[in-house]
Amino acid sequence: MPSLHFKGKTFVQNHHLAVKYHQLVPKKELSLTNKISLHDNLIIQGDNLKALKALLPTYAGKVKCIYIDPPYNTGNEKWVYNDNINSPMIQEWLGKEVDLEDLTRHDKWLCMMMPRLKLLRELLSEEGAIFISCDDNEQHNLRCLTDEVFGENNFLGMFIINSSPSAIDYGHIASQHEYALFYAKNIEKVTANQLSEKDKEFSYEDELGPFNLYPLYNGNVAFNPKTRPNLYYPFYLNPKNQNNDGFFEIDIEPHKGWAEVFPVVSQKEGIPRVWRWGKEKSKENLNKEIVGHITNSGEYRIVQKTRHTSKVIRSLQIDNEVSSRRGTGEVEEIFGKKEFTFPKPIELIKRFVEISTDKGSIILDSFAGSATTAHAVLELNKEDGGNRKFILIEMEDYANTITAERVRRVIKGVKTSKNENLKKGLGGTFSYFQLGDTIEMESLLRGKKLPSFTEFARYLFYTATGEEFNEKAIKEKTGFIGESKSFEVYLFYKPELEWLKKNALTLDLCKALPKFKGKKRLVFAPAKYVDDSTLVDFGIEFCQLPYEIYRLQK
Repeated sequence: MPSLHFKGKTFVQNHHLAVKYHQLVPKKELSLTNKISLHDNLIIQGDNLKALKALLPTYAGKVKCIYIDPPYNTGNEKWVYNDNINSPMIQEWLGKEVDLEDLTRHDKWLCMMMPRLKLLRELLSEEGAIFISCDDNEQHNLRCLTDEVFGENNFLGMFIINSSPSAIDYGHIASQHEYALFYAKNIEKVTANQLSEKDKEFSYEDELGPFNLYPLYNGNVAFNPKTRPNLYYPFYLNPKNQNNDGFFEIDIEPHKGWAEVFPVVSQKEGIPRVWRWGKEKSKENLNKEIVGHITNSGEYRIVQKTRHTSKVIRSLQIDNEVSSRRGTGEVEEIFGKKEFTFPKPIELIKRFVEISTDKGSIILDSFAGSATTAHAVLELNKEDGGNRKFILIEMEDYANTITAERVRRVIKGVKTSKNENLKKGLGGTFSYFQLGDTIEMESLLRGKKLPSFTEFARYLFYTATGEEFNEKAIKEKTGFIGESKSFEVYLFYKPELEWLKKNALTLDLCKALPKFKGKKRLVFAPAKYVDDSTLVDFGIEFCQLPYEIYRLQK
């Protein structure tokens, strides 16, 4: 597979591994819930690269749908590359706005995206999918980069979106469209749902319910009597037996006085068509799902009853519901004024979420902006009774005043809204977190910025096992912090330097451990006052803090 080369790639392609874990600090006063939890809907304020790494202990492999709308790199967005990578070349880039005069702006954008995409892939479940919005500035580069990160074979398609129906004149072409790339984490396990057609109208109804008619012949002239002879055969229609709905009795065996009906002949090419169904399937559905019909011009046709209330999503998204103008109007309706430039419309994100999730899925947006993703998730839940959860990450100052505030308002209700659901409120909760200090060996050695027991437990459990951490399982009194497929994990720790200096794993602590379940016990503690044979007797693998935090992972 061809690979994309850009300035700085060698320094960033594994940078996501070097990003340190940070604490996630709950902000009760900014949340909308009675009980803050990392398993609630989440809004996280902070650098999205660090925030994604901080989410790994809880959400690695758990996210079903990711939607991101990164900077399009137009040269007018005033975004700044700030990833602190240990390279003199990269250091020169830090803190400088990326504008049109910057000859390395495409390199910087790719350096920014690569580690984030790699962490996003780690957060995706095996059945998960990611949608990435972009325009012509980086579409060609992004496609190569996502092929590299997610695998070319996991590319599901590209949406072309009519974002500006009135067109934006850039001098040569009046631009009306944007793109959204669609990738699976594992194409063999992903399932794309169909879009519901809530307002679809039906012209007929029988004992099984409403239906419309669809021709039984294949509309593709490549399928014809020469290429598909098994699909070319006559039906026989009884012109004297027409029911009240105007349908005629049909058979695939000839009857005296019955009309013979073949597939139509294409007017343009003059080539006969063939049926979409073979004889056996047709025979099973005679006068049930396939019936005889007469057109306005008096021609007999064989038609299928279709009862679909859903359809496969189209690559062309061109209706006004998905335009940026619609998104702008939705934000103005909530805030009463223009608060955000080019927000994504709710309907577009709802469609992406609907085709890629079930009712209990987790949806992540690490470039949250005006919180359209959260709004879309809450609205979809309201419509179908789902319990989907969202995770938003926003690093800008408006994370509280716009991102979170929009979510607060749509949950509680916008009294001036014309939408009845939004007027009453979509319901729900969210917990607000900010990025805190890093969790690293040096902090433990110096006794500074020590993480809480729960934060340290979350970090250690994921680092040691790679599995999801459940803080409800913690029993601080016994040191138990969780159980993986292979281990029971224990932590003896307090965020106090003097305690860390004086305490260790002792024989009494070994004896006080819960009943042995047959799994090896990983025990993290500042030191141990027992010999190796005692550890073997109690099924313990000892890991000294802070030196052996990473030993098992390696």
